[in-house]
Parts: sequence; C-alpha cells; structure tokens
Amino acid sequence: MRWWKVVGLAAFVGVAATGVVVVRAERRRRAYTPEQIRDRLRERVAETEEPAG
Repeated sequence: MRWWKVVGLAAFVGVAATGVVVVRAERRRRAYTPEQIRDRLRERVAETEEPAG
C-alpha cells in the first residue's frame, strides 16, 4: 500500500510543477506592451516574406 502513496505524491508534485511553468509563461507573456507585441509580429512577418537562400 505504501507505493500508492509514492505514486500519489509524485502526481501531486507533477501537477504543482506544471502549474508553476504555466504561471511563469503567463507572466512573461503579459510583461510585453501591445507595441512590443506588434513589433515582434511585424518582424516575424518580415522574416517569412524574405526569400530563402
């Protein structure tokens, strides 16, 4: 019966770690101003429009 406790604890730690990763990503995403987001999108579009090679 003890191994069920270990599996349960491991699952709990996994869920908590996933939550931490999601929160960090959300904080990073929200740290950008709308102008910065527009600039980055324009840069990406310009990169895709350049001929390769």
